[in-house]
Amino acid sequence: MNFASDNTAGIAPDILQALVAGNDGFALGYGNDDVTRAVERRIGELFERDVAVFLVPTGTAANALALAHVSPPWGAVFAHAEAHILTDECGAPEFFGAGIKLVGMPGVGCKVTPKTLAETVSHYEGHAPHQVVPAAFSFAQASEAGTIYRPGEIAALSGVARAHGMKVHMDGARFANALVRMNASPAEITWKAGVDVLSFGATKAGALAAEAVVFFDRAMAAHMAERRKRAGHLLSKHRFLSLQFDAFLNNDCWLRLARHANTMADRLGAGLAAAGHAPVWPVEANLVFIALPKLAVEKLKSAGAQFYVRSSDSLPDHARLGSGQSLIRLVTSFATRAEEVERFVELAAKV
Repeated sequence: MNFASDNTAGIAPDILQALVAGNDGFALGYGNDDVTRAVERRIGELFERDVAVFLVPTGTAANALALAHVSPPWGAVFAHAEAHILTDECGAPEFFGAGIKLVGMPGVGCKVTPKTLAETVSHYEGHAPHQVVPAAFSFAQASEAGTIYRPGEIAALSGVARAHGMKVHMDGARFANALVRMNASPAEITWKAGVDVLSFGATKAGALAAEAVVFFDRAMAAHMAERRKRAGHLLSKHRFLSLQFDAFLNNDCWLRLARHANTMADRLGAGLAAAGHAPVWPVEANLVFIALPKLAVEKLKSAGAQFYVRSSDSLPDHARLGSGQSLIRLVTSFATRAEEVERFVELAAKV
């Protein structure tokens, strides 16, 4: 019963087979191989746009380099206070951005509203040259709470960002999980809604280590190749990043993997709700959060369940933690089995 994270799963079989098959023979390094060129074209086709694509091995690199590229060192990047870039990337955006400032904002379900964004940004205007300047808005899709932004929400937030001269970055570590939940195309929830640059994640969705920084305006990507190289994230055997993405996107593999993870999350959330442990936020991607007595948490762990205890200031009023309670995060993946879900629900019903 491993619900610790979707990055605890192995490599999806299609991707692993592609790596093995692609290991034969020789290929030019540093992204000059045929597979890389094909993947770049395929990502453009996926998003219905002429895009600039830069593959990197980690999500932290994708986020940090993307934000460094759209913000000057004296810029401010606005995001939810519990966003991955603020809490889990060890200062990488600030480091690669030569000192950019990350500004956290509140919001229920780890989502920022246009009103909150506008009010927060206004505090960083009108005091030049003494303050950092608004440079970018970054949001996660899906969010750290497993909630998702619909196209209209993204467009509204992008509108606020544009009004203040900012770029829009999407942390898409779980982009596939969010996409399959909506009746929308990749284009409709990115550039058509105002997103400038996307960190397109494959690792959590079944790859070994593969992320793509996608710029929806090629001009904006000028010298990103040098930035990636200088940061140490241009792999010499670059084809092994590209082979992962090639298999990931082939025959809609990425959507199939995401649908399975989401289906398992739905099943887990519904089962826990029936057992008296309703999720604190809507289950919209592949994350389920529930509140449990601390003693129950220990019993579940003793029975072999693996998950993380989290804290959050973005709980809805009806789900505030009581004394002696813990918030636990359960994450499903392409490899999650229905038996694991059923066993966990069975155990949770008894605690």
